[in-house]
Amino acid sequence: MSRRTPQLPSWLPVDPYIMALIGTVVLAALLPASGTTADVAGGASTGAVAFLFFLYGARLSTAEAVEGLKHWRLHLTVLACTFVAFPLLGLASRGLVPYVLTPQLQSGFLFLCLVPSTIQSSIAFTSIARGNVPAAICAGSFSSIAGIFVTPLLAAALLGNSGGGFSADALLKIGVQLLLPFVAGQLLRRWIGGFLARHKKVLGYVDRGSILLVVYTAFSEGMVAGIWHQVTPARLGALLAAEAVLLALMLAVSWFGAKRLGFGREDRIAIQFAGSKKSLASGLPMASVLFGAQASLAVLPLMLFHQMQLMVCAVIAKRRARDPLEFPEGAGAREAAPVG
Repeated sequence: MSRRTPQLPSWLPVDPYIMALIGTVVLAALLPASGTTADVAGGASTGAVAFLFFLYGARLSTAEAVEGLKHWRLHLTVLACTFVAFPLLGLASRGLVPYVLTPQLQSGFLFLCLVPSTIQSSIAFTSIARGNVPAAICAGSFSSIAGIFVTPLLAAALLGNSGGGFSADALLKIGVQLLLPFVAGQLLRRWIGGFLARHKKVLGYVDRGSILLVVYTAFSEGMVAGIWHQVTPARLGALLAAEAVLLALMLAVSWFGAKRLGFGREDRIAIQFAGSKKSLASGLPMASVLFGAQASLAVLPLMLFHQMQLMVCAVIAKRRARDPLEFPEGAGAREAAPVG
């Protein structure tokens, strides 16, 4: 009997993982986590992400992790996408007020352009697409750490908010939840690396499961806060259209821009997924400081963009996984196996 994952009928052009994402959103809408359940879901989400980084640390050789740090051009390209190209497009969105976006929604739209890149989903999609996973880990981590300082400064300058955003707790959270598990995996690789290499599909399940859990937890928070009822359907549709254009532009800029700069296929995949995303986990606590009582409406664009980027990038990652490799001997090709 075949051990392949069951596929949908060929006449139904819907990726199974997309259906899982949609189902997770529907579940959060119908049965949002609240109270103690929300605490448990949030803790589980944090644990899943930490376990994901532990597995990546255990799977990647130390030599390849160091090699990822050497890709300074790649990291600068991702940072330029995150903190230069995105903010410029966010500023351009002021031309959409008041006919397309309200001033409040435009502020939220601009804010989403200022937050750092997400880490776990960028790495997961890079792995699925057989890209440069070590570089994606470093690029995502650098972006998150830089965002702790850069995002509040950009927000203060572009949104006119003088509130501080520097948080030692946020930096500690990144270290404890992401970097510490990765280092622990590296230290234990000698004993468990072989086992994980023989069970690569485990990583695929953890990648998808962690993303689904983050989606459920984040969407539940929005439902409980009631932010979905603060805008009209027409404004919501206009916001979604503007965000679709934003995502399409950044996917194109990160992919073709990286190609123009001479990056190979595996590096371009890491740049595209790390350079076109925004972190809900980082954006929510920052918004609570920068916007205060208005934070719920300010993060609505970010929450919608977060769901959109996951669904669109899931399709792109699956398609990239079927592309022929340009450099078969590359680190990403050795480490990342297609999931299908």
